[in-house]
Amino acid sequence: MTESKTIPIRVRSGEKFTKPQGFTAIRDGIKARPGAESPTHGRKPSWLRARIPTGERYEAVRTNVRKHRLATVCEESKCPNIGECWSNGTATIMLMGDVCTRACRFCSVDTGNPRGWLDPDEPANSAESVRLMGLKYVVLTSVDRDDLPDGGAAHYAACVKAIRQLNPQTAVEALTPDFQGRLNDVETVVDSGLQVFAQNVETVRRLTHPVRDPRAGYEQTLSVLEHAKRHRPDILTKTSLMLGLGETEQEVLETMDDLRRIGVDIVTFGQYLRPTPNHLPVDRYVTPDEFARLRQIGLARGFLEVVSGPLVRSSYRADRVLEKNNCGLGENAA
Repeated sequence: MTESKTIPIRVRSGEKFTKPQGFTAIRDGIKARPGAESPTHGRKPSWLRARIPTGERYEAVRTNVRKHRLATVCEESKCPNIGECWSNGTATIMLMGDVCTRACRFCSVDTGNPRGWLDPDEPANSAESVRLMGLKYVVLTSVDRDDLPDGGAAHYAACVKAIRQLNPQTAVEALTPDFQGRLNDVETVVDSGLQVFAQNVETVRRLTHPVRDPRAGYEQTLSVLEHAKRHRPDILTKTSLMLGLGETEQEVLETMDDLRRIGVDIVTFGQYLRPTPNHLPVDRYVTPDEFARLRQIGLARGFLEVVSGPLVRSSYRADRVLEKNNCGLGENAA
């Protein structure tokens, strides 16, 4: 596990810098491009306003994250829901550091080659943090670690086992890398004691590249999700799509069909928001009514739950997903 980013102020988005562990990375994942456009697509609509991070519980979670040197996807991916989720005493822990070996063009996590670095204290620290926060449901995610022979599967599994051993009543959701499609590594994580296995397809087939890193793939993600369900039919499988990247509704419906065909239980839909001028631009802002309609279509197709809304992210209020009410999102919740 790593301390939260300790990047000198002079390092700007898209520039190379050296991590305390001695390897280099690109801040925010994508190299700066001369003449990059503003990161907005016109003025953001009113429905994309998120809660300002404040409050006693928010500060308690933030203090715990700092104390135990946790990297959270909440911070690293600049999630707009950090105020809401942390104020509810939940956080998504990002394992294996805060530097990813891939450079997806939608993601603001730093990119580099950690050269095999791992924090041996991470399993114990993660378990203790879950205990201190009193979590009944925790989401674990991670950067891609293509520098490791198993993609970090054994380390990931060790973290799940440590959490479950210290917190036997806590349910664990694992939002994992694709492990380059190596199914034995998928099994290592699936067999570690988790309840929900997630791997994000991110976008429709046609837009997979250039949206995702060339080492990722639409079919590769489907293969990982399908194998996880076949290997452990008792676990729930889950995936997420960003909208507003140029996809058509028909392509989204076809993706739903692909996911149901392999037995995916839960899907989430949220608006893509461009994190820096170096990342992909927003094609359009999808309206709340469109998100509500997609949710109803997904439920009709047989998904156990469809969490759909402009600010939804893959781990948004994951602890509430089985309440089957769109995580309580507004009047459009069913």
